[in-house]
Amino acid sequence: MPWTPATTVSATTGEDDLIRRAKTRDETAIRAILQANNRRLFRIARGILRNDSEAEDVVQETYLRALTHLDEFRGQSSISTWLVRIAMNEAMGRLRGQRPVLQLDAGPETKAGAEVIRFPVTSSDPETSVAQRQIQAVVERAIDDLSEPFRLVFIARVIEEMSIEETADLLGLKPETVKTRLHRARTMLRENVEKEIGPVLLDAFPFAGRRCERLTDAVLARLESST
Repeated sequence: MPWTPATTVSATTGEDDLIRRAKTRDETAIRAILQANNRRLFRIARGILRNDSEAEDVVQETYLRALTHLDEFRGQSSISTWLVRIAMNEAMGRLRGQRPVLQLDAGPETKAGAEVIRFPVTSSDPETSVAQRQIQAVVERAIDDLSEPFRLVFIARVIEEMSIEETADLLGLKPETVKTRLHRARTMLRENVEKEIGPVLLDAFPFAGRRCERLTDAVLARLESST
């Protein structure tokens, strides 16, 4: 089907309308659907495959499959959930082609408690930005090192901020299992981060760059004014 002329998408455009227009290959509607789901699909795919380029391929394949079979979408869930399931199936298929999928039983039920520290991700100070990127890299590696059952629950619940019910439905788990795996994932993640965070923290609270220059200038100005 050829592309139809691009139309506008307002903030109040409903999902049903976007899907209807996407079925006619309306470019603006399709672009809106993609932009709304790109990050979630990439994170879920990468959470399974732990490879950026493979995850990008999965996202592209997901959209191609979904958009060419959009008539099969019955609206029993949101378009986002439908796309995530397609992406998960595609990613899991690729993973099984690489190695067997490890299935781990969730351990005994425990109370949620351990929280992952949230670090700021932006700064105008170059040295602070470097330290933040180092910490971010440590956290990302720690997430990658989680076993798949715990990694997927953590990504869905914490990174994508899905509810317990949404995560359980997406992964085919009981809500209690989601809670248990999330707690264990957080605990393991904290342990893994703390093992690596020591060397990174040596660069914390940097005092070079702009702050160093500003302090130096201030001291020199005060010295000059006192003479």
